[in-house]
Amino acid sequence: MRLTARVRLAATFGALFVIGGLVLTTAIYLLVQADLVAQLQKTITVAALPACTETPAGTVHDGCVTVVPGTRFEPAMPARTVPRAAAASGATVLDKLLATSGVSLLLMTILVLLIVWWLSGRMLRPVHEISALARRLSSESLHERIHLNGPKDELSELADTFDDMLERLEKAFESQRRFIANASHELRTPVSIQRTAIQIGLADPTASSLAKTRANLLDANRRIERLLDSLLVLARSDRGLDHREDVDLAATARNQLGQHRAAIASHDLEIRARLDDCTVDGDPALLTQLVDNLVGNAIRHNTNGGYVDVRTSAGKLVVTNSGPVVTGELLDRIFQPFQRGEGRVAAGGSTGLGLSIVESIADAHKAAVQARPGPDGGLEVTVTF
Repeated sequence: MRLTARVRLAATFGALFVIGGLVLTTAIYLLVQADLVAQLQKTITVAALPACTETPAGTVHDGCVTVVPGTRFEPAMPARTVPRAAAASGATVLDKLLATSGVSLLLMTILVLLIVWWLSGRMLRPVHEISALARRLSSESLHERIHLNGPKDELSELADTFDDMLERLEKAFESQRRFIANASHELRTPVSIQRTAIQIGLADPTASSLAKTRANLLDANRRIERLLDSLLVLARSDRGLDHREDVDLAATARNQLGQHRAAIASHDLEIRARLDDCTVDGDPALLTQLVDNLVGNAIRHNTNGGYVDVRTSAGKLVVTNSGPVVTGELLDRIFQPFQRGEGRVAAGGSTGLGLSIVESIADAHKAAVQARPGPDGGLEVTVTF
């Protein structure tokens, strides 16, 4: 049979009380036994003295006998019977002491068990509330909380921790639902384009129609491929780091600026690069993706003739761009999946997952990422490792 924590607490405290009571009773019994017989012998000896009156041979005063030579008197009890009387009286007193102690210990043990049973029930009530809440939890009831009232102790700390965990789970489930809904929406558009191209474009056998259909299908296919690649990177960064090594962020940023040279030139963007030494411990592939997303986002959400500013320093990467003014509403959700800013100058290549991936990769590296609008428009994103 499985014993509950309440039963174990009551049994443990009851056993400790019984053991302590037995030790105390035994100590008292032995101490009394060691001194009782001697004290009784003295008492009985004094009580056995005769009641004398004043005589020429001796006097009695204040209970003390002054014996004058030649005086003779007999005690009330023979000396040989004093030890036996003392022993008998001591045994009677010890038996009563033992019986009284045993009954008192039994009654107190029952009382202690009842008190401990009641107190343990009150102390463990938050645990029962947590268990009951955990049993009825589902993805639809993650909004429930314990909200335990009472003194701040280990149990209230446990309840608060459980509430915090539920809050994180609720946010994670809500984010997952939103992510699935957005991903489904994003995938629906290229799939619809492909279906339309197949149904209408292939119905016309002319070469021009087939070429146009082929271009539409390839464009939709590339869009799906980019989206799936972004989703895979996001899932990988959410899973954590499998490999770590020293990564030179300055060199990585320089390489990524070179990768985007064509887009930079086509939109006449000014590159301001101040790449001081910045070596961090992390996954090279994920950190390259982080820098690429920031640089690509700065180029894509810009204005013709604007600028892209990339700076690295000890443990910090800052990417700033010109562009349209970023509103507070957009800034609040800019790191959420499938959020796109306005004023893109670079067509295509945007899945709406760029900054979501940046935040996820930063979290995997225990880095802080912060975005704030530029003074004249655009966005400044800072990653601090």
